[in-house]
Amino acid sequence: MMLNTLAMLALAFLQTPANAPASATISFQFENAQLQPASYSLEIHEDGTGHYKSTPGNPTPGTGVDAGPADYITPQALNREIKLSEPLRSQLFAAARSHRFFAMECEATKLHVAFTGKKTLTYSGTDGRGSCTYNYSKDDQLNRLAEQMEAIAFTLEEGQRMVLQHEHSRLALDAELETLQDAAKNGRALEIENIAPQLQSIADDEEVLLRARRRAKLLLGGGADGR
Repeated sequence: MMLNTLAMLALAFLQTPANAPASATISFQFENAQLQPASYSLEIHEDGTGHYKSTPGNPTPGTGVDAGPADYITPQALNREIKLSEPLRSQLFAAARSHRFFAMECEATKLHVAFTGKKTLTYSGTDGRGSCTYNYSKDDQLNRLAEQMEAIAFTLEEGQRMVLQHEHSRLALDAELETLQDAAKNGRALEIENIAPQLQSIADDEEVLLRARRRAKLLLGGGADGR
């Protein structure tokens, strides 16, 4: 009886998650003082969970949230959990592994390209680690990675803008939602499901313009083009 018990305990120990490889992580940092937000970071684990944190820059005309002539809401810092879906999650990690875990030179040093932002990609896992920083790369896949990360950040920031407008300026929501729809159609906004609660709140509010509520419902349903 004692031998059977010990054997079962040993088997359970061998199968425990502690013996499984630790989850890999990709992080993306972005900095551009001329944009809003001025900097942000995305941390994504291989199971799809992650975190987003942004720091707003100094408010300039056109970067705040319109709340009517008597009010102006400055951009807010954002700090929240996120979840990435397939196939994007797998694509990101496959790209990292095919690019030596970012332990390489990313910047296209001999090209004179306008500054669009300082971008840093970092990979950390049991299979390797690395990091590289660039404004523009000769590698189209690395540029695409940055665009995808920026599109996730755009969605999250739009979600926060809509929360502020929903509270202070409902009439501005229609234009904001139209902007989000256009961005989603063009691939400049990704992972819309991360702002589903904000969209649902707008869709359910009868004090919001019907057209804006319809836009929110379309985005929630994956249409025009919430995905």
